[in-house]
Amino acid sequence: MNQYHPTVTQFVIESSVAESIAQSMNLPSVLHLLPHLVNSAQSLARPPISNYHVGAVGLGSDGRIFVGVNLEFPGLPLHHSVHAEQFLLTNLAVHRCPRLLSVAVSAAPCGHCRQFFQELRHSSSLQILVTDDDESAPDFKPLSKFLPHPFGPHDLLDQETPLLLEQHDNGLDLLPQNDEYINDNSDNLSNGDENCGNLINGNFGKYEQNETLLREAALEAANNAHAPYSGCPSGVALMDCEGKVYKGSYVESAAFNPSFGPVQAALVAYVASGGGGYERIVAAALVEEESPKVRQEDTARLLLKAISPKCVFQVFYCGKCV
Repeated sequence: MNQYHPTVTQFVIESSVAESIAQSMNLPSVLHLLPHLVNSAQSLARPPISNYHVGAVGLGSDGRIFVGVNLEFPGLPLHHSVHAEQFLLTNLAVHRCPRLLSVAVSAAPCGHCRQFFQELRHSSSLQILVTDDDESAPDFKPLSKFLPHPFGPHDLLDQETPLLLEQHDNGLDLLPQNDEYINDNSDNLSNGDENCGNLINGNFGKYEQNETLLREAALEAANNAHAPYSGCPSGVALMDCEGKVYKGSYVESAAFNPSFGPVQAALVAYVASGGGGYERIVAAALVEEESPKVRQEDTARLLLKAISPKCVFQVFYCGKCV
């Protein structure tokens, strides 16, 4: 058995690089590379509550390799946590990979994640490997073996409805802005915050420009949201202290409970892009409908206050384009 374990330092590995690594290890294909990356992927996880690191490494239909890890947030209820499999699928969505073919994961996917995988087209054929000591003969099994009697989109939706990782266009546009919904955390933007560089140290005066950038990114994320069950799409955009923007789309599950909030999705984009501590997130915008059946504002506010108390948070309402 080949004992070499390549080190994962990023969350996306280009297809040419993956092929080169597989060849250097004398592996028959990139698929066989996946289990060799799982241990290293686990080191990228952020589980300060459980200290249980989970790594998931997936092969996309375009030949790229994607990494997912678990994220936990102290002070928040556990259901706000991000599972490695959810991180993985969001990572594919952020990088516009249309399909996940195979995944190797450090521990058997929980029922929550098996259900979340159901939102993929042809989910039953998704190949899953739970890593063990015998990496020389990886035994991938279809999701149908892990979830033999599934409940999923086929029970609630027609065949024409786009599923997770497929192109969405929810036809949303912004309604006129109401300043009442600007979070008052702007008072927390102090000139002495060492974590937030120049953007927060007096340069956050370019407020209108930053607001427009965040608002447009959050609207784009809302238009990409997968919300066929509630009909309440939403999106979040985050800005770090260097002015970089990270967006995340709300993702629903046919079983409802494994649905994935837009703030968590945006945090996946932040972490996957090499973002540092969450305190470096200085501004956020949420776009959702004004009176939705599923409302994200309060949950988003709670999560952001816990991980980055100085973050300026705004809500913008949207509606269907006429």
